[in-house]
Amino acid sequence: MSPGRAREIAAGLDLRALPADFYANPYPVYDVLRETEPVRRMPDGSWFLTRHADLMAVYRDAQVFSSDKKVEFTPKYGAGSPLLEHHTTSLVFNDPPLHTRVRKLMMGALTRRAIAEMEPGLVTLVDGLLDEIAGSGGGDLIEDFASAIPVEIIGNLLGVPHADRAPLRGWSLAILGALEPKLTPEQEEDGNRSVREFIDYLRVLVAHRRKHPGDPEHDVLTRLIQGEVAGERLSEAELLQNCIFILNAGHETTTNLIGNALVALQEWPREKERLLQGIGNRPDWAALEPVMTLAVDEFLRFESSNQLGNRRALRACEVGGVALPEGALVTLCIGAANRDPAQFERPGVLDLARADNRHLAFGFGIHQCAGLSLARLEGRVAIGRFLARFPAYRLAAPPTRGGRARFRGFLQAPFSI
Repeated sequence: MSPGRAREIAAGLDLRALPADFYANPYPVYDVLRETEPVRRMPDGSWFLTRHADLMAVYRDAQVFSSDKKVEFTPKYGAGSPLLEHHTTSLVFNDPPLHTRVRKLMMGALTRRAIAEMEPGLVTLVDGLLDEIAGSGGGDLIEDFASAIPVEIIGNLLGVPHADRAPLRGWSLAILGALEPKLTPEQEEDGNRSVREFIDYLRVLVAHRRKHPGDPEHDVLTRLIQGEVAGERLSEAELLQNCIFILNAGHETTTNLIGNALVALQEWPREKERLLQGIGNRPDWAALEPVMTLAVDEFLRFESSNQLGNRRALRACEVGGVALPEGALVTLCIGAANRDPAQFERPGVLDLARADNRHLAFGFGIHQCAGLSLARLEGRVAIGRFLARFPAYRLAAPPTRGGRARFRGFLQAPFSI
């Protein structure tokens, strides 16, 4: 994108009407906004933040900046709609005390020990996918690899039988797709239908798990059913909606992490070669964990899976020297903050050895991603073992972007080995 085109898009930026070249590469537009109007008043009256320091200030102040989306989402989805019920009941779009209760219950099944115990099964899953790719001589980085991993991991966490997992990805894509700034009638219909179908399925699964509980140390669903915080359990609606949230939170973001990373390495061959040299011919994966963790965090910074977050100001306040009124809707541009030169040296360069990488791909504060350690594990295992197995892989055709402003990833990325 030329500097002139970036300035043109920035001057009239409206998240409800974005041009195709913005979806292809939004970062030059973010650069212009960060330099000229880092706290930008948008056409719909909301505020768009692009500086790392300003996002951190908002993340830190949960007393002023609410994550509750009832005010924002009711006119968008309509009162009583399945999408409204889901997105205003899930963990990520709520404040304490609901947020606190659900997060505490969830984190009990995502301890360091529990995640470490997932690694052997994850390795087996990834190696099986790589065997299938080897037999075919290639495939699609998204359909045949990246998207297959988190669905299985989250399916295991919730104890969803393997025979029932086929619809999970479609439901998740539809429900998350409805979070885009501009919602088409088709997206709305697909999202509402997916929530209804998912809830219908979960009611049966939950009823079965109540009669036949799993190990709450590893089975998140059993933990959510049985767990109490301050003597209070989740209501049935809270339980069902947060099961959907767990799939959504762990699915598309991790798919995008893996897919974005493997495409980026094709565009940055020196970084690919450096990572391959570190992996070597006979990888010691335990010893390589620090190297792969640095790489995963840089992939997350460079091409954040989740580009946008939202908050609502509960009272008049100031951000970045700009006064915001009570009720102001604020969009946190994670993609822009993660390329802020005030925080990162050479932010537009992929540097897989980047240290002190304080990216915001997992958010920050009380809403920091509960599954960040699991996401890092999935990224390390998937990307590392793919490279070790297919060091000479190459894209067979230009990859197809997902066409979303909030979630940045690819729909297709055909490759050969």
